[in-house]
Amino acid sequence: MRAAWLILLPVFALLAQAADLVLLNGRVWTGDEKRPWTQAVAIRGHRIIGTGDDARIRLLTGKTTRVVNLGGRFAIPGFNDAHIHFLGGSLRLSQVDLTGSKSLEEIQARVAAFAKAHPGAPWILGSGWEYYVFPDGRLPARQDLDAVVKDRPVYLTAYDGHTAWANTAALRIAGVTRESKFEGYGEIVADPATGEPTGVLKEGAMALVSAKTPKPSREQKLDALERGLSLAASLGITSIQDAGGSEEQLDLYEELARRGKLTLRVTMAFGAGRETTQKDIERFAALKKKHGGPLLRAGAVKIMLDGVIETHTAAMLGSYADRPDTAGEPTMSQAELNKLVEMCDAARLQVYIHAIGDRAVRMALDACEHALKVNGPHDARFRIEHIETASSEDLPRFSRLGVLASMMPLHADPGTIKVWSRAAGPPRLPLAFAWRSLERAGARLVFSSDWPANISLDPIRGLHNAVNRRTTGGQPADGWIPEQRVSVETALRGYTTSAAFASFEETEKGQIKPGMLADLVVLSQDPFGIDPIRLHEIRVRMTIFDGKVVYTLYP
Repeated sequence: MRAAWLILLPVFALLAQAADLVLLNGRVWTGDEKRPWTQAVAIRGHRIIGTGDDARIRLLTGKTTRVVNLGGRFAIPGFNDAHIHFLGGSLRLSQVDLTGSKSLEEIQARVAAFAKAHPGAPWILGSGWEYYVFPDGRLPARQDLDAVVKDRPVYLTAYDGHTAWANTAALRIAGVTRESKFEGYGEIVADPATGEPTGVLKEGAMALVSAKTPKPSREQKLDALERGLSLAASLGITSIQDAGGSEEQLDLYEELARRGKLTLRVTMAFGAGRETTQKDIERFAALKKKHGGPLLRAGAVKIMLDGVIETHTAAMLGSYADRPDTAGEPTMSQAELNKLVEMCDAARLQVYIHAIGDRAVRMALDACEHALKVNGPHDARFRIEHIETASSEDLPRFSRLGVLASMMPLHADPGTIKVWSRAAGPPRLPLAFAWRSLERAGARLVFSSDWPANISLDPIRGLHNAVNRRTTGGQPADGWIPEQRVSVETALRGYTTSAAFASFEETEKGQIKPGMLADLVVLSQDPFGIDPIRLHEIRVRMTIFDGKVVYTLYP
């Protein structure tokens, strides 16, 4: 009798390991440097329980196992968008979308059509306009909007989120006049001839009008997040790292998780600045202790150190090429930044620093180095966000200090950089969005979208631009600064394994191997096997989050 039980034990062990979902006949890039390729994957519950060839993984199937034949298609770990503003992007899905507008006339037409379709909307809100579309290189003007909507306030943010454009009605409601002054970091742009506000507001001055716009209710925010989650699932995004978080947003995500509707993992960073106190830091640290699970995590802070190059608010080491009277300004002094980073790091809060200009990047590196000296060597994983320009002298410091280069490939889309290039000037162009130079210097690249401050949420478009530095139409033929292109593997790691490392989660996700969380994406084509210029044609065929299929084009 005992011998019979011994014979049956392997069978019982096999049945106990029966998978809920099995993917067969695929070409699977695991992200695991030791075993980068496999054919099949087995999932049980929230975790991957097996990888290998079809024959081995078939042994893990049972009567209730769902088996999907990938038909040779390509699978990867789920995309992890490492810098995003998800609630803001989700709310904008119901606003006028100006993304891709090629002229002022097209913007006006979209605004007019939206206003006509929404006659009861008290405000016309929207985003996505780009600087290059306005004639003669000028910024937009309130009169451009008055020409199509005069009876209601209109407020539109640029694609990068750092500049806003309002019509006369919106300025009137906000009380912005020629006498208005803004003392913070930003500017009410005025007509040099008349002194009247043009309708353009930079950086912090945007709040003068945005504070007057209608505020969505809690349920409206939840509904918007559900729309955003659906879009993210269709694009293969299974994790996000929110760079503009709040306690309210944590609560919203908790509610979605209770409802069973949270279909991606969230890591959240809270805003920190000159006014941040020790008490604020202690509150952030308490939230880190409370939210440390696989679905919802807190424990990071984001510091805004400068603005953007297009509007000359990024802090540069030298003057702008088209504005020799300015080099931009940081939001705080080096001493203030050093103290803030030191305080946050001492509380073991991860620090993100928004730094676009080369001066801001240097200041950020100096602050990280200062914190490591004061607080002692440890695995801080400081992050510098954006890094659109940098001095060649500073590139090796990323690796030496262990600072992550957190960058957004679509911010360097050749279709959007005309104004950027004119402002930065030719001498800075060789190290514009210097992905390859940073990689050669030993930096770890982490990729993301910065949605909605960009032209697309789609990681595939980011992958395309990281590899090609070309528009999706393939122009220009040689790419924009092609020396800074990276390989397909580097780009994929930026959106998967390195993104997981960026949030201290590399032992939980970012790879397809037993024990890891079951977040995977099936693609229509193999990015390693097609002409790189066709990468943008790839589509997501299936998204698996936490072991469940949350999006599929399969029957």
